[in-house]
Formats: sequence, C-alpha cells, structure tokens
Amino acid sequence: MPHTASRYLAEGPRVGLRHFTLEDGAEFTARARESKALHQPWLFPPVTEAAYAAYAGRLIEDPTKAGFLVCEKAGGAIAGFVNINNIVEGGFQCGALGYGVFAHAAGRGLMREALDLVVGYAFGPMRLHRLEINVQPGNAASIALARGAGFRLEGFSPDMIFIDGAWRDHERWAITAEMRA
Repeated sequence: MPHTASRYLAEGPRVGLRHFTLEDGAEFTARARESKALHQPWLFPPVTEAAYAAYAGRLIEDPTKAGFLVCEKAGGAIAGFVNINNIVEGGFQCGALGYGVFAHAAGRGLMREALDLVVGYAFGPMRLHRLEINVQPGNAASIALARGAGFRLEGFSPDMIFIDGAWRDHERWAITAEMRA
C-alpha cells in the first residue's frame, strides 16, 4: 500500500494540528458561540463568519503570525486553536502564543497535547528559539496549561493588554528551545 501524507502538520495520539482555512469558518464560529461561557472574560474568538474571515485571513496572510487548528484525530472536529503571534526573526527568533479550547473538548487533555505539538513545531520547522504566553492572573486553567507544558513564570506586567474594554494585568510565561531539550 502506498504511503499517504498526513493532513496534519504535527500529530499526537489524539490531536493533529493544521493551518486555518477560510472554509473552517462555519465550524469554528459555531464552536466559539457554544464556548462563550468558557472563554469569557479571558478570550473573545470570532463568532460570526465575517469576523472569522478577517481573523483567519490575518493568520493566513501575515508572516508575523501562524495559526493552528487543533483537530481531534477521531472524526476531525475542531477542538481548539493555538496561534503564534508577533513572530520576530533574526537574533530574537521568538513568538507569543495565544490559545483556546472549545467547550466540547475542555478538560480532556487535548490542549495539553496540542500545546506540546505547537512548541515542537515552533522549535523545529519554524526554527524559533523562544515562545511566550501572557496570561491574566485569574485564568487558572491557562496558567496550569502553560506550567504543565514546561513554561516558566518570568514576570508580571500591569496593564499589559487591552481586553474587553480595559487594560489587563498579565503574567509572562516563556520556554526556550534549550529548556525543551
């Protein structure tokens, strides 16, 4: 039987990562609407097709961003997403992660598996050296995910990111290629 290439950029036992496409809008926005209570007040993914098209378009077209859909290998349903934003090359070789799980997949360990895959992909094919995660201090689930993936707490930044109408404090977490090795 001939070998067929995987549809995923990286895959683990239960999830695979693939890039965003514009065709994913209907499923992504439906899952985002179903997950509103889980995401807020921390995260506001697009919930309309028009907002998704703009969001995905930036992830697809902007070389300083890389977006990954987390898909369940059994059936292919979108379980969440991990984006690498603010990618800086040259001597810095760094990016900032943002992520979210959808309600139907929450609490199942899928995002932990996915985050490990993204970190491996970023330090491998993308040739980045450092990844950062900025988390609001009250977001215990996100902090646990960062800590569980091997990120270290590096500091605290008051009024760092404008979210939901106000400047929010954030903890800064990071991992380097050497830490991963």
